[in-house]
Amino acid sequence: MTTPTAYALTMHEADVQWTAIRAQGPGGQNVNKVSCAIHLRFDIRASRLPEEVQTRLLALADSRITQDGVVVIKAQSYRTQEQNLWDALERLNAMVAAAATVPRKRRATKPTWGSQQRRLQSKTLRADVKAQRGKVRD
Repeated sequence: MTTPTAYALTMHEADVQWTAIRAQGPGGQNVNKVSCAIHLRFDIRASRLPEEVQTRLLALADSRITQDGVVVIKAQSYRTQEQNLWDALERLNAMVAAAATVPRKRRATKPTWGSQQRRLQSKTLRADVKAQRGKVRD
């Protein structure tokens, strides 16, 4: 029996909260009037994701995940609110899909005899080079 490498995950609308905010940076008069940037929040612990995926998501070293376990994504690349919302949701889905992939177990292996010999030979050569850097003695 093989173990699945990824879950078939479905994101629920109730798990994701988003608000429209004003975008930063240059943009002329339009940037001061229109709230087209998206601020998306996804609470990992309150979501309907499986426990294993939640654990892997919380273990990620990602600056978008707060101490409370909330993913905060800000999307402001596009001029329309819909495109920015789509971009934020795609980034969230990519993050969840990466955490849903079950990591492969590492098998311990031994170095081959040849690789051990090459390592020892390079160490000897390096030691000889460093030994020749000393003071000249008569």
